[in-house]
Amino acid sequence: MQEQIEAVQRMQDYIKAHLSEDIKLTDLAKAATYSPWYARRLFISLLGITPSDYIRRLRLRQSALRLRDEKVNVSDVALDLGFGSVDGYTRAFAREFGCNPKQYALNPVPIRLFNPYGVKYNNTGSIKAMQQSKNIFIQLIEKPERKVIIKRGKTATDYWAYCNEVGCDVWGLLTSIKSISGEPVCLWLPEKYIKDGTSKYVQGVEVACGYNGEIPDGFDVISLPAAKYLMFQGEPFAEADFGAAIEQVQTAIKKYDPSIIGYKWDSENPRIQLEPIGSRGYIELLAVK
Repeated sequence: MQEQIEAVQRMQDYIKAHLSEDIKLTDLAKAATYSPWYARRLFISLLGITPSDYIRRLRLRQSALRLRDEKVNVSDVALDLGFGSVDGYTRAFAREFGCNPKQYALNPVPIRLFNPYGVKYNNTGSIKAMQQSKNIFIQLIEKPERKVIIKRGKTATDYWAYCNEVGCDVWGLLTSIKSISGEPVCLWLPEKYIKDGTSKYVQGVEVACGYNGEIPDGFDVISLPAAKYLMFQGEPFAEADFGAAIEQVQTAIKKYDPSIIGYKWDSENPRIQLEPIGSRGYIELLAVK
Protein backbone atom coordinates (compact mmCIF):
# COMPACT_ATOMS: atom_id res chain seq x y z
CA MET A 1 0.00 0.00 0.00
CA GLN A 2 2.85 2.37 0.79
CA GLU A 3 4.09 2.11 -2.79
CA GLN A 4 0.68 3.23 -4.10
CA ILE A 5 0.54 6.12 -1.62
CA GLU A 6 3.98 7.26 -2.78
CA ALA A 7 2.83 7.08 -6.41
CA VAL A 8 -0.23 9.27 -5.79
CA GLN A 9 1.87 11.71 -3.80
CA ARG A 10 4.24 12.02 -6.76
CA MET A 11 1.24 12.85 -8.96
CA GLN A 12 0.09 15.51 -6.50
CA ASP A 13 3.60 16.95 -6.38
CA TYR A 14 3.75 17.02 -10.18
CA ILE A 15 0.42 18.84 -10.39
CA LYS A 16 1.55 21.44 -7.86
CA ALA A 17 4.80 22.08 -9.76
CA HIS A 18 3.12 22.33 -13.18
CA LEU A 19 -0.27 23.81 -12.30
CA SER A 20 -0.23 26.52 -14.96
CA GLU A 21 0.78 24.08 -17.70
CA ASP A 22 -1.25 21.65 -19.80
CA ILE A 23 -1.14 18.58 -17.54
CA LYS A 24 -1.99 15.32 -19.30
CA LEU A 25 -2.77 11.96 -17.75
CA THR A 26 0.36 10.59 -19.42
CA ASP A 27 2.43 13.15 -17.49
CA LEU A 28 0.91 11.99 -14.21
CA ALA A 29 1.40 8.36 -15.17
CA LYS A 30 5.11 8.98 -15.76
CA ALA A 31 5.37 10.65 -12.34
CA ALA A 32 3.58 7.70 -10.74
CA THR A 33 5.55 5.13 -12.81
CA TYR A 34 2.32 3.31 -13.62
CA SER A 35 0.16 3.03 -16.73
CA PRO A 36 -2.24 5.95 -17.34
CA TRP A 37 -5.23 3.70 -16.65
CA TYR A 38 -3.88 2.39 -13.35
CA ALA A 39 -2.52 5.81 -12.27
CA ARG A 40 -5.97 7.38 -12.72
CA ARG A 41 -7.67 4.52 -10.88
CA LEU A 42 -5.19 4.80 -8.02
CA PHE A 43 -5.63 8.57 -7.79
CA ILE A 44 -9.41 8.22 -7.50
CA SER A 45 -9.13 5.36 -5.01
CA LEU A 46 -6.90 7.27 -2.56
CA LEU A 47 -8.17 10.84 -3.02
CA GLY A 48 -11.81 10.30 -3.98
CA ILE A 49 -11.58 12.66 -6.96
CA THR A 50 -10.43 12.35 -10.56
CA PRO A 51 -7.10 13.93 -11.56
CA SER A 52 -8.87 16.39 -13.88
CA ASP A 53 -11.28 17.52 -11.14
CA TYR A 54 -8.38 17.81 -8.70
CA ILE A 55 -6.44 20.02 -11.13
CA ARG A 56 -9.50 22.17 -11.87
CA ARG A 57 -10.32 22.71 -8.19
CA LEU A 58 -6.70 23.45 -7.31
CA ARG A 59 -6.49 26.02 -10.11
CA LEU A 60 -9.72 27.64 -8.91
CA ARG A 61 -8.31 27.80 -5.39
CA GLN A 62 -5.14 29.52 -6.59
CA SER A 63 -7.12 31.90 -8.75
CA ALA A 64 -9.31 32.94 -5.81
CA LEU A 65 -6.26 33.68 -3.66
CA ARG A 66 -4.78 35.79 -6.45
CA LEU A 67 -8.01 37.73 -6.91
CA ARG A 68 -8.13 38.31 -3.15
CA ASP A 69 -4.54 39.45 -2.73
CA GLU A 70 -3.47 41.01 -6.04
CA LYS A 71 -4.76 43.72 -8.32
CA VAL A 72 -5.12 41.54 -11.41
CA ASN A 73 -7.60 41.17 -14.23
CA VAL A 74 -9.88 38.15 -14.20
CA SER A 75 -8.79 37.37 -17.76
CA ASP A 76 -5.11 37.33 -16.79
CA VAL A 77 -5.75 34.99 -13.87
CA ALA A 78 -7.82 32.66 -16.05
CA LEU A 79 -5.15 32.39 -18.75
CA ASP A 80 -2.21 32.23 -16.32
CA LEU A 81 -3.75 29.19 -14.62
CA GLY A 82 -4.47 27.29 -17.79
CA PHE A 83 -8.19 27.85 -18.31
CA GLY A 84 -9.12 27.73 -21.97
CA SER A 85 -11.30 30.82 -21.94
CA VAL A 86 -12.44 33.56 -19.60
CA ASP A 87 -16.08 32.49 -20.01
CA GLY A 88 -15.22 28.92 -19.09
CA TYR A 89 -13.24 30.11 -16.08
CA THR A 90 -16.08 32.39 -14.94
CA ARG A 91 -18.58 29.53 -15.12
CA ALA A 92 -16.24 27.16 -13.27
CA PHE A 93 -15.57 29.77 -10.57
CA ALA A 94 -19.29 30.39 -10.08
CA ARG A 95 -20.05 26.66 -9.83
CA GLU A 96 -17.25 26.13 -7.30
CA PHE A 97 -17.78 29.18 -5.08
CA GLY A 98 -21.26 30.48 -5.86
CA CYS A 99 -20.12 33.92 -6.98
CA ASN A 100 -18.70 35.68 -10.03
CA PRO A 101 -14.87 36.10 -10.01
CA LYS A 102 -15.10 39.80 -10.89
CA GLN A 103 -17.53 40.39 -8.01
CA TYR A 104 -15.30 38.35 -5.70
CA ALA A 105 -12.24 40.42 -6.61
CA LEU A 106 -14.13 43.58 -5.61
CA ASN A 107 -15.54 42.04 -2.40
CA PRO A 108 -13.66 38.90 -1.26
CA VAL A 109 -16.30 37.21 0.90
CA PRO A 110 -15.43 33.95 2.71
CA ILE A 111 -15.62 30.99 0.33
CA ARG A 112 -14.84 27.29 0.74
CA LEU A 113 -11.48 26.71 -0.91
CA PHE A 114 -10.40 23.24 -1.99
CA ASN A 115 -7.89 21.67 0.43
CA PRO A 116 -5.19 19.78 -1.52
CA TYR A 117 -3.88 17.67 1.39
CA GLY A 118 -1.10 15.30 0.42
CA VAL A 119 -2.16 11.66 0.33
CA LYS A 120 0.72 10.81 2.67
CA TYR A 121 -0.80 13.12 5.25
CA ASN A 122 -4.26 11.57 4.91
CA ASN A 123 -3.06 7.98 5.08
CA THR A 124 -0.62 8.12 7.97
CA GLY A 125 -2.52 6.40 10.74
CA SER A 126 0.13 6.29 13.44
CA ILE A 127 3.07 8.30 14.70
CA LYS A 128 6.32 7.23 13.11
CA ALA A 129 9.63 7.49 14.91
CA MET A 130 12.26 9.53 13.07
CA GLN A 131 15.69 8.07 12.66
CA GLN A 132 17.60 10.78 14.50
CA SER A 133 16.86 13.55 16.96
CA LYS A 134 15.93 16.93 15.51
CA ASN A 135 16.58 20.48 16.64
CA ILE A 136 13.74 22.63 17.97
CA PHE A 137 14.10 26.36 17.39
CA ILE A 138 12.55 28.75 19.94
CA GLN A 139 11.82 32.42 19.27
CA LEU A 140 10.05 35.11 21.29
CA ILE A 141 7.47 36.97 19.18
CA GLU A 142 4.72 39.50 19.86
CA LYS A 143 1.18 39.28 18.60
CA PRO A 144 -0.96 42.43 18.38
CA GLU A 145 -4.44 42.91 19.73
CA ARG A 146 -6.72 41.18 17.23
CA LYS A 147 -9.95 39.36 16.53
CA VAL A 148 -10.19 35.70 15.61
CA ILE A 149 -13.02 34.29 13.52
CA ILE A 150 -13.47 30.75 14.85
CA LYS A 151 -15.52 27.65 14.20
CA ARG A 152 -16.25 25.80 17.42
CA GLY A 153 -16.49 22.04 17.78
CA LYS A 154 -18.29 20.09 20.49
CA THR A 155 -15.77 18.28 22.70
CA ALA A 156 -12.62 18.20 20.51
CA THR A 157 -9.21 18.63 22.11
CA ASP A 158 -7.12 17.91 18.99
CA TYR A 159 -7.17 18.10 15.20
CA TRP A 160 -8.53 14.63 14.42
CA ALA A 161 -11.40 14.86 16.92
CA TYR A 162 -12.21 18.33 15.58
CA CYS A 163 -12.37 17.08 11.98
CA ASN A 164 -14.71 14.29 13.04
CA GLU A 165 -17.01 16.82 14.71
CA VAL A 166 -16.84 19.74 12.29
CA GLY A 167 -15.36 18.38 9.06
CA CYS A 168 -12.03 19.07 7.41
CA ASP A 169 -13.39 21.58 4.87
CA VAL A 170 -13.48 24.39 7.46
CA TRP A 171 -9.81 25.06 6.71
CA GLY A 172 -10.58 25.96 3.10
CA LEU A 173 -13.14 28.54 4.18
CA LEU A 174 -10.73 30.04 6.72
CA THR A 175 -7.95 30.19 4.12
CA SER A 176 -10.17 32.36 1.92
CA ILE A 177 -10.29 35.06 4.63
CA LYS A 178 -7.22 37.28 4.51
CA SER A 179 -5.33 36.89 7.79
CA ILE A 180 -3.05 39.38 9.50
CA SER A 181 -0.72 36.43 10.23
CA GLY A 182 -0.79 35.07 6.69
CA GLU A 183 -2.65 31.81 7.37
CA PRO A 184 -5.39 30.23 9.49
CA VAL A 185 -4.62 28.94 12.97
CA CYS A 186 -5.70 26.14 15.29
CA LEU A 187 -6.26 27.19 18.90
CA TRP A 188 -6.56 25.54 22.28
CA LEU A 189 -8.81 28.06 24.03
CA PRO A 190 -8.52 29.09 27.68
CA GLU A 191 -11.67 28.45 29.71
CA LYS A 192 -12.93 32.04 29.46
CA TYR A 193 -13.23 31.79 25.65
CA ILE A 194 -15.11 28.46 25.64
CA LYS A 195 -18.89 28.54 25.36
CA ASP A 196 -20.93 25.90 27.21
CA GLY A 197 -21.17 22.72 25.17
CA THR A 198 -18.34 23.65 22.80
CA SER A 199 -14.78 22.45 22.31
CA LYS A 200 -11.46 23.62 23.69
CA TYR A 201 -9.82 23.04 20.29
CA VAL A 202 -11.02 25.27 17.44
CA GLN A 203 -9.85 26.50 14.04
CA GLY A 204 -9.90 30.14 13.09
CA VAL A 205 -8.32 33.07 11.30
CA GLU A 206 -6.74 36.14 12.92
CA VAL A 207 -7.98 39.48 11.58
CA ALA A 208 -7.50 43.11 12.54
CA CYS A 209 -9.52 44.60 15.40
CA GLY A 210 -11.36 46.78 12.90
CA TYR A 211 -12.37 43.87 10.66
CA ASN A 212 -15.84 44.49 9.25
CA GLY A 213 -16.03 41.77 6.63
CA GLU A 214 -18.55 38.98 6.44
CA ILE A 215 -18.65 36.37 9.22
CA PRO A 216 -19.61 32.94 7.85
CA ASP A 217 -22.74 31.32 9.25
CA GLY A 218 -22.03 29.21 12.32
CA PHE A 219 -18.78 31.02 13.14
CA ASP A 220 -18.00 33.17 16.20
CA VAL A 221 -15.63 36.08 16.76
CA ILE A 222 -13.42 36.42 19.84
CA SER A 223 -11.14 39.32 20.72
CA LEU A 224 -7.62 38.62 21.93
CA PRO A 225 -5.25 41.08 23.62
CA ALA A 226 -1.70 41.80 22.54
CA ALA A 227 0.54 39.07 23.94
CA LYS A 228 4.03 37.63 23.81
CA TYR A 229 4.50 34.09 22.54
CA LEU A 230 7.29 31.56 22.41
CA MET A 231 7.30 30.00 18.97
CA PHE A 232 8.55 26.40 18.90
CA GLN A 233 9.55 25.29 15.41
CA GLY A 234 10.90 21.89 14.41
CA GLU A 235 13.14 21.11 11.47
CA PRO A 236 11.65 20.44 8.02
CA PHE A 237 10.21 16.92 7.74
CA ALA A 238 8.94 14.46 5.17
CA GLU A 239 5.15 14.73 4.91
CA ALA A 240 4.72 11.10 5.93
CA ASP A 241 6.53 11.86 9.20
CA PHE A 242 4.20 14.66 10.34
CA GLY A 243 3.10 12.68 13.42
CA ALA A 244 6.65 12.30 14.68
CA ALA A 245 7.39 15.97 13.89
CA ILE A 246 4.43 17.06 16.04
CA GLU A 247 5.40 14.71 18.86
CA GLN A 248 8.98 16.02 18.97
CA VAL A 249 7.91 19.67 19.21
CA GLN A 250 5.28 18.93 21.84
CA THR A 251 7.80 16.91 23.88
CA ALA A 252 10.22 19.86 23.74
CA ILE A 253 7.45 22.19 24.94
CA LYS A 254 6.72 19.96 27.94
CA LYS A 255 10.38 20.01 28.93
CA TYR A 256 10.95 23.74 28.43
CA ASP A 257 11.07 26.10 31.41
CA PRO A 258 10.43 29.72 30.30
CA SER A 259 11.86 31.05 33.58
CA ILE A 260 15.34 30.63 32.12
CA ILE A 261 14.61 33.68 29.93
CA GLY A 262 12.65 35.52 32.61
CA TYR A 263 9.10 34.48 31.68
CA LYS A 264 6.32 32.14 32.80
CA TRP A 265 3.51 30.50 30.87
CA ASP A 266 0.46 32.71 30.25
CA SER A 267 -2.62 30.47 30.53
CA GLU A 268 -4.97 33.41 29.81
CA ASN A 269 -4.11 33.35 26.10
CA PRO A 270 -4.72 30.49 23.64
CA ARG A 271 -2.08 28.01 22.61
CA ILE A 272 -1.66 28.15 18.81
CA GLN A 273 -0.94 25.41 16.29
CA LEU A 274 -0.05 26.12 12.67
CA GLU A 275 -0.70 23.76 9.79
CA PRO A 276 2.02 21.07 9.66
CA ILE A 277 3.98 21.88 6.49
CA GLY A 278 7.02 19.72 5.92
CA SER A 279 9.11 22.35 4.15
CA ARG A 280 9.11 24.69 7.17
CA GLY A 281 8.78 22.30 10.12
CA TYR A 282 5.99 21.93 12.64
CA ILE A 283 5.13 25.07 14.66
CA GLU A 284 3.30 25.75 17.91
CA LEU A 285 3.10 29.01 19.85
CA LEU A 286 2.57 29.31 23.62
CA ALA A 287 1.85 32.61 25.37
CA VAL A 288 4.22 33.87 28.06
CA LYS A 289 4.29 36.82 30.44
